Amino acid sequence: MFFRKNKCNFFQILINQASLTLQGIQALQEYLKKPTEVNAKSVRDLEKQSDEVRRILIDELNKTFATPIDREDIFALSLDIDDILDYGKTTVDEMEIFKIKPNSYLQKMAEILTNGTKEVSDAVLRLEKNPNIASEHAVRAKNFENQMEYIYRDALVDLFKGKDVIHILKMREIYRHFSNAADRCDEAANVIGNIVMKMT
Repeated sequence: MFFRKNKCNFFQILINQASLTLQGIQALQEYLKKPTEVNAKSVRDLEKQSDEVRRILIDELNKTFATPIDREDIFALSLDIDDILDYGKTTVDEMEIFKIKPNSYLQKMAEILTNGTKEVSDAVLRLEKNPNIASEHAVRAKNFENQMEYIYRDALVDLFKGKDVIHILKMREIYRHFSNAADRCDEAANVIGNIVMKMT
């Protein structure tokens, strides 16, 4: 395979991917306020755009010999960011399939996920030139993951007070998507922390 020296700005590609992911999660938050076909389409369209950026990143990784940071870290960070929005899209898909209406728990989860994703996006934005600032954003992203776990547990406790088993199973799956998405924010923050440690 032919490799070339680094002519690709991997930091910028990651910034673009993180920005699209944030926009997608913000669109998910809007969907949970107003579950229309237009808002659902916004989530799906942004997920497709983010996927395309990730494909470009992987293609560039395969063609580039020297990368500004470890290629494994670039790949891992991109994957975690990708997973955040994948869970967002799956949430919309399954809410439509299961005919689930938004409730206060889902809206709160979306708010927390939006805040966590913004911290990840801000961390990626600062990673190249201000790594210590990026690390601060990463720490805040991890705090939002902790918040998600609290609301996730509260939502499950309330859910299992009901008697409709089918509804319980459907809602548990939706709640789990948010918990998983927040976990990916946490994983992205961990990768950012590792990158900063190597840079400083």
